[in-house]
Amino acid sequence: MSRRLLVLRVNGLAREAAVDEHHTLLEVLREDLHLTGTKHGCELGECGACTVLVDGEPWLACLTLAVDVEGCEITTVEGLAAPGRPDPLQSAFAELGAAQCGYCSPGMLVSARALLDANPSPTRDEVRHALAGNLCRCTGYEAILDAVLLAADRDGSARAAAHVAGGGDRGDR
Repeated sequence: MSRRLLVLRVNGLAREAAVDEHHTLLEVLREDLHLTGTKHGCELGECGACTVLVDGEPWLACLTLAVDVEGCEITTVEGLAAPGRPDPLQSAFAELGAAQCGYCSPGMLVSARALLDANPSPTRDEVRHALAGNLCRCTGYEAILDAVLLAADRDGSARAAAHVAGGGDRGDR
């Protein structure tokens, strides 16, 4: 077994860990960096519970070797919230009861954040497609879809307010 010192950039911070080269990103996040929001699920890449963002794209941490993402920006569910302020997705999930047992929520939230960052005004079908790799055993998904769309609406309203406050108008696009 070969160990290696990795410097991973996780949630905006450089984090060091001496890891076995065969350890997955999921193992390193949970066991070495103590970021337990990312969940062990199937460990086969089929459930999405371990989804994290790597350079803004959803990746399955259970199928990713930690050594393969050194130098990348990794975002876990813990990195979505600003200090003292939840991500709009987290607020919408709580408000609409989109998280029942909550086990799938970290992967859902991270996947949804990637969608909203790429497409701030998705359709219901686009949300459904973006979350297709995230399985939930507790819900019929409707509250989850509603929460993502609510967060998109709120994000859009906040962007529009910031644009107006900055002196811009809709005609300058």
